[in-house]
Amino acid sequence: MTKQLSSLKEYMGNAAQNGTTPPDLSWIEDLKTLIGAEAVLVDEETIDLHSYDAWPVAAKWKNQGKRPFAPDVVVQARSAEQVSNILKWANENNVPVVPWGGGSSVTGQGLAAKGGIMLDTLSMDQVIALSDESLMVKVQAGKYGHKLEEELNARGYTLNHSPQSLDRSTVGGWVATRAMGQFSSRYGGIEDLVVTYTVVLPTGEIVETMNVPRAAVGPDLRHVFMGAEGTMGIITDVTLKIFPVTEYRMFEAVTFNSVEAGVTVMRKIMRLGLKPFLVRFYDVVEARHAMQDKTFDKCAMFLGFEGVETVALAEYAAVMDLCAAEGGQKVGPTPVEAWMARRFDFSTVENILAESGGLAETIEIAHFWDGILETYYELKEALAPYAAEVLGHFSHVYPQGTSLYVILLGKDADDATAEANLLEIWDVAMSICVKNGAAISHHHGSGLARLPYVSDALGSSMPVLQKIKTALDPQDIMNPGKLGL
Repeated sequence: MTKQLSSLKEYMGNAAQNGTTPPDLSWIEDLKTLIGAEAVLVDEETIDLHSYDAWPVAAKWKNQGKRPFAPDVVVQARSAEQVSNILKWANENNVPVVPWGGGSSVTGQGLAAKGGIMLDTLSMDQVIALSDESLMVKVQAGKYGHKLEEELNARGYTLNHSPQSLDRSTVGGWVATRAMGQFSSRYGGIEDLVVTYTVVLPTGEIVETMNVPRAAVGPDLRHVFMGAEGTMGIITDVTLKIFPVTEYRMFEAVTFNSVEAGVTVMRKIMRLGLKPFLVRFYDVVEARHAMQDKTFDKCAMFLGFEGVETVALAEYAAVMDLCAAEGGQKVGPTPVEAWMARRFDFSTVENILAESGGLAETIEIAHFWDGILETYYELKEALAPYAAEVLGHFSHVYPQGTSLYVILLGKDADDATAEANLLEIWDVAMSICVKNGAAISHHHGSGLARLPYVSDALGSSMPVLQKIKTALDPQDIMNPGKLGL
C-alpha cells in the first residue's frame, strides 16, 4: 500500500523553520587555509547568484527577497584534483557540498538545502580531446552546451543533444540530471550519448567509468551517478558521442482534429521503427502558441527528418501516410522552421515570472501508450483552476510510451500567492502521476519540486538507492536533502 504523501508545501514550511537557527560557520576559515582564501567566495553578490536556479518557485522567492536555500560559501573549482581535495576535507569535517553548473535546473536540483559549499564547475570548461575516427569528444564538465556545439560545428560535427537550456546548461549537468534533448526520438537521451566520465566520490577518490564502446563486465556503473543530481559525487569531465553534421534535413507540420489522432500517429511511428529526429505533438491550446496564431483551432504535430537524403525522404513518405490515415493535414515546413529558430527561447515563461503575481510552470512526466491519455486529461482538468492557460504537448517518444509536458501560464494577486499556488500545483500533479503509475519526471529530475514523491515513485527499489548512497557518501555531504535520501 502506498504511504500517505507528504506535500511540497509542508516540506517548504519545515525547511523554513529548520533554517531559523544560525549555523556554526567556523569551518570556513579552515577551508580558506586548505585551498586559499581567494578561492572561497562569501560576498553577497556571489552567494545571491548561487541561491536561485530556474525553478519558477525560486523566481517567486527572488521577487519577494526570500533566500531559503543559500550556500554558505562558493568555491570555483579548477580541476578534478582540487575537487578531490575539497570533498575529502568536507567528508572529514561533515560539511555539505552541492555541485553547481549553469544553474538552469527547473526543479531546484542545485539549491543548497543544507547550506555548506556550493562547488561551481564553470571554470572547468575545456575540450580535452576529439577523436575523428571514433567519433567522440572529451570535455570538462563545466562547458556550456552551446559553446561545445559551436566548436564541434566548426569541425563538421554535432552533439545531436539539444535541450531547450542548451545555452545555459553544462555537460556535467546533463549527466547529473539525466538530461534529454529535442531530437531524442532519433538520438536518445544523455544516457545514450555518454561514453564515459570522470567522477569524484564524496570521500575524495577520482574514478573514471569504463571507457569502451560496450562491455559485459558487471553492472554499467555509469548509471550509478547519471541522474543522481550530485548526491553520489561530482562529475569533472565527460566523453560524449558526436555525429557528422547531416547532409540533408526537412520539416513538416501536420494538423489533427483530436489529441487521440496525433497520439496514435506518434505510437505508430515508433511501433514501425521509423526515426524522425523531431516529433512534437501539441494539443489545441499549446498549438496556438506553437503556430503563433491565437485563433488556431486544431492540434499540431511538428516533424523533422534528416540523414541520407533518400532515406529521409522515404521516412517522410511513410510518416505522412500514417498521418493521413488519422485525418492529418500537411501545412508545410514553415511553422517548424520558425520553431527551430526560437526553440531555445525561455522569454515567455521568464517574462511572466518577472511580473508580480506571474505564474508559469512546466511539468514533464511519462507514461506508457495505454496510460498517457487518461493521465493527460486528468492533469489538464485538475490543474485548470490554477492558471489562465493549461497547455499540453507530447514529445520524446518510444515504442512503449511518451513523455508529456503540461505547461501552466497565469497571473495571481501577488508573488506570495503565486508561490503558494506553484507548490500546490506540484502536489496535485505528482499525486495524479503516482496514482496512475506514471513517471513523476521524464528528464527534468526530482530536485526539491518532486522531493516528497520520490519514495513513492521508486517504490520497493528505494532501499537500493539508499544503500548505494550510504556506501558512497557515509557522511551524507553530497547535495543532502535530495532524491528522498
